[in-house]
Amino acid sequence: MRLPDNHTHRLIDCLTRSRFSFALYRLPWTDECYFILQTSEEINTLGDITELNGKQGFVIAPFQQTEEHPIVLIRPDVTAYDWAEISKAITSLKYADAILTCKPSASIPVTALNEEERYSRYFAAFNRFMEPLKAKKVKKLVLSRPTFCPINEEFSPLETFIKACNAYPRMMIYLCHTPVSGTWLGSTPEILLSGHAMNWKTVALAGTMPIENEVEPTEWSPKNQEEQSIVAEYVRKIVKKHGRKMLEKGPYTARAGQLVHLKTDFLFQLKETGFLGDLLKELHPTPAVCGLPKEEAYRFITEHEGYDRRYYSGFVGWIDPQGQTDLYVNLRCMEIRSTEAKLYAGGGILPSSEVRSEWDETGEKMKTMKNLL
Repeated sequence: MRLPDNHTHRLIDCLTRSRFSFALYRLPWTDECYFILQTSEEINTLGDITELNGKQGFVIAPFQQTEEHPIVLIRPDVTAYDWAEISKAITSLKYADAILTCKPSASIPVTALNEEERYSRYFAAFNRFMEPLKAKKVKKLVLSRPTFCPINEEFSPLETFIKACNAYPRMMIYLCHTPVSGTWLGSTPEILLSGHAMNWKTVALAGTMPIENEVEPTEWSPKNQEEQSIVAEYVRKIVKKHGRKMLEKGPYTARAGQLVHLKTDFLFQLKETGFLGDLLKELHPTPAVCGLPKEEAYRFITEHEGYDRRYYSGFVGWIDPQGQTDLYVNLRCMEIRSTEAKLYAGGGILPSSEVRSEWDETGEKMKTMKNLL
């Protein structure tokens, strides 16, 4: 994918510093992207996932919904497909010239920790997570961590989006900005819910191994197989509850950047698409980003992980009960701030997990975004 003309490029970069909400996204194995813009500065926040029932627009939802981090739905006042349409739509906006004067909001740089200090924090969190696992209070927990990379004033969110599109054809790539959520860019391999009419799809994605010298590994450890089985079991129950005529494919090895995962596809039918929010509330957060039992794992993570995930491991994408829906779990993502990019990654923890192995796995996942910087 190529960059658009310079004027469109500047406008989109400046939109990430504006009071307007927009999203740009490209679906896997495609070359064109979609553009969604809300023309008013009004921010559409939702109090509960079920409020997505019957709604249309681009949604960015957090891992844990709070007053500070609500679900945001971008109203599709302007929609365009591919650069010719996008350029025409964005340059014709009556406030296009004003957008070009938007200045970045100030953000306080986080004091950088060295590798030893970051590992020490992760090690302490890992030990906290192992306690309920070994006591068999939960089957699985997902432990994540952030890191920070400096960026300068020449950093272009749109150029980084294009780099991601070219580097990761198998993934859904998005750039989303709202005044509430901030600016996020991601390259995610995990479908939360996609489909239209009666035909729908979700996946169970868990287990991770790095690709070395472009050779994809195929021998999965018992830990990885168990982790994937736990996620698949949960998704299977929800699909059977809400859908019918389910077809299951997998688990199989699926590539995502320089990593491979174990993946199971669930294809099913929905008689009624007006209640997608009800289905999403049960799917999110999936055991792939949270754990099982869901409520106990969710509560433990929010109390003991040691930092705020914000919109990492939430979900993003287009929802339309009357048309095509494409929603993805917000993985392999970065939060773009004025002087730095905040990267996130996590991994499933079982009683058999080893801290160094899990630390290395999150590091490999962060490379998806680091390689773009």
